[in-house]
Order: sequence, then structure tokens, then C-alpha cells
Amino acid sequence: MGPNALERLRLLSYRTKRFPQKGSHKLARAGARPVRPKIVYHGGHGVFGFFRIFSVVSVPLWLIFIPIGGPQKTLRHNRFVLVSDFDYRLPEELIAQEPLSDRAAARLLHLSRSDDRLRDLVFRDFPQLLRPDDLLVFNNTKVLPARLWGHRSGSRAQRLSMQNPATKDFLRGRVEVLLTRQLSANPPEWEALVHPGRKLGLGERIYFGGEADESSHELAAEIVGRGTFGERHLRFDPVDDFFGVLNRIGHIPLPPYIDRPDTPSDRESYQTIYAKPLGSVAAPTAGLHFTPEILERIRERGIETVEVTLHVGLGTFQPVREEVVEEHKLHREQYEISADAAQRIQRARDAGRRIVAVGTTTVRTLEFAARQSADGRITAQTGQADIFIYPGFEFRVVGAMLTNFHLPKSTLLMLVSAFAGRERTLQAYEHAVRQRYRFYSYGNCMFVE
Repeated sequence: MGPNALERLRLLSYRTKRFPQKGSHKLARAGARPVRPKIVYHGGHGVFGFFRIFSVVSVPLWLIFIPIGGPQKTLRHNRFVLVSDFDYRLPEELIAQEPLSDRAAARLLHLSRSDDRLRDLVFRDFPQLLRPDDLLVFNNTKVLPARLWGHRSGSRAQRLSMQNPATKDFLRGRVEVLLTRQLSANPPEWEALVHPGRKLGLGERIYFGGEADESSHELAAEIVGRGTFGERHLRFDPVDDFFGVLNRIGHIPLPPYIDRPDTPSDRESYQTIYAKPLGSVAAPTAGLHFTPEILERIRERGIETVEVTLHVGLGTFQPVREEVVEEHKLHREQYEISADAAQRIQRARDAGRRIVAVGTTTVRTLEFAARQSADGRITAQTGQADIFIYPGFEFRVVGAMLTNFHLPKSTLLMLVSAFAGRERTLQAYEHAVRQRYRFYSYGNCMFVE
């Protein structure tokens, strides 16, 4: 039995032990009565390990049989995996607040799934970790200056009396808008997060740039709708060059754990050197470590590279609010795979070559694309990806991945855990904390193979 199957069995056993303490109300609503779970058999390999039988809830015949040697479609995703299973302790001082002056000087933790070995390297060692016949796949999206500051018109605000002390500050507070996904180009309409959202109802207008009022502004938008997760739909007034204005008055949307305002240097530092199509609200951070020198060394080794596009939006960084992982729903994110890229990716798959994904967004793009055709082949395509990868997932395309270190309880950490194994991943994170690695967007990285 392979390591991935063992990990799936271990996780299901682990969840069975933990289920009655947390999340049991989910089944109670369906009429099931939680009980103290019993592992009927948790034996070894071969004939004696052919079945694992767990008592999950006290309803007749609710026993789960997991054949090790047969089809494992039932193991694609586990049941009752808790978000708390993906927590870890991180000292605040290890959260990188600034980028390194030398991108390739980042530390790299090499995790080998075959022997559980960890090696402390630097990113300049990365080209030597690749095999000559690998296909290296990048996400070439470019980050928008998607954070805007403005003022509301007050057209939907309740007027204050002159005796109210808050009158002097009425409608003078700043409104923060984070554009997350373009819905239409003409007129420009965007999905956005708005703060303070509760005070901004449908029909409210917001002004940006200039004096940020009705008579002096560079962009103006009206709130025309609400989304499922509290986001707003903004329709901007037509302008000659929307993205030109956005580039002039917008700010790079640094993540909230970077506790400082963005600076002009972030416009370069928070982009990969190969970024092309504009559309993301967060960088595909595993790619931030590449330099022209590193790419040249990869080319010199004859390693083939290809680019796909996934515009990073809410689906990548939205928090998981549910207690049980399976109940979390991802936002859709725009992706595209060109005909040339699809042909080269599928050719590598047909030849049995290893496909190395640079970043979790690349992983999601490839695995989603492989599920869009009946035969599982990668074809030229564009659309909205909403794939959620967590332990138990069946990887069809990716054979190795480069990734940064991610937040506790995040969907990105769940994805890495699905690929490397939950315990193995958390042990690697504990090692990185002990060795004082830098974490998150401007931090260090990990190569998992």
C-alpha cells in the first residue's frame, strides 16, 4: 500500500477518534447519535490489513469498510476532517514583513515523501532538485493594485441631527475597497470586499482619487449587488483607461499579516518576474523566488517550462469559517490554459514525465483542468475554477510542488497536506519554526517531492 493510501487511512482513523468531541452536531441534525468511537480493527498490511472497520455513529449497519487493494474512489475526500487538524504554532516574529533584497537567497526546505527526509537548503539549489525530464509549470498572473481608498456619497446614509457629536465627521471616514474579481468590462463591474461594509448599502456611491467627492474624483462606483460571502458588486462609471487609472491611484494589496502600508517597491517585489496578464489580488508567492539567473540555470539543464494562468482571488485566501473542512465552499477564480500549454502538459503526462507545479495556484489549475474532460486529459480551456483540495484528494497531474509556508487552518495548508500527508507537513512546519524560517508571502519556501 502506497504512502498516500496509508495517509488517507490514518486520517480517517484519526477523524473517527475525534469526531464525537467536535462537529457531532452536524450529524445530529440528520438523526444520527454520536457515540464513543471504537476501532474494530486497525491492523497491518496484507491479508490482515485488507479492511479497516470503524464505528462512527450508532445507527444500524453504519460501518465503513475500506479495501486496501481495490478501487479507492471512496477515499477521494475524507469525511469529518476538522479545520483544527491543520493548526500549528508560529511565533509572530517569523512572519516576514519585508522581501529579501535577493529573491534567490530565500531558504528552501526540501521534503522527500519517499523517506520523510528534510533538508535545509537555499533557493539557489532548486534547479539541481529537478530531474532532466521534468516539466516545470508556472502561474503567470500579475497582481492588480486592487486596494482603493475613497469616500462614500452618503446617498443611502441616514442623516444625523445637528446635536449629534458625530455630525462633524459624518461621511468623512475613509472607505476601503479591495477588488477581487472582474465581472464585466463594459461597464467595468467588479466583485469587491468593502469596509465598513455594514454602512454601505445598495445604491451607495463611492468616489476614489482627487478629492474623492462628487465634484473631484478619478473613479466612481455604485454598489449594485451583494455576494454570498458578504462581498459587494461595484459598477464603475466608464472611463477611457480603467486599468491605467487603477494603476495610478490603486495600492498593492499586501496581505493583512504584513503589518505595514504598501510602498512603491512592493509593486516590483510582490510580482513574479514572469508575470503577464493582469488580474490577481494576491501574488502566487512560490514564484517570487525566481530570478533571471535561476531561470537561465533551469534552461541550461534542458528542463522544459510552461505557463498557465489563474487569477488569484477570494478562493485562494478566504478564511475557513466552518468547523468541518468538507463544508467549506471556495470562490471561483478565473483560469486559462492555452492550446500550446495544454499540448505540452499532456505530452509530458503521456510520456510519464514528472510535472512540477510552482505554487498551490498552479496545482489547483492543473488538477481542476484534468477533471474537465471525460478522459481526464488536459485540453486548452478557460473558465472558473473552484476546486478545493484537502487530504484524501486524488492527484492526477502534479508529481512535485514548490510552495511557500502557509497560514494555520488555511485551504493552502490543507492542499499541501493532501499532497505530502498531514503529519508529514506539520512536522516539516515544526522543523521550519525551530530553524527560524521566514513564513508567508515574503517568506521562505518548501519543495515537496
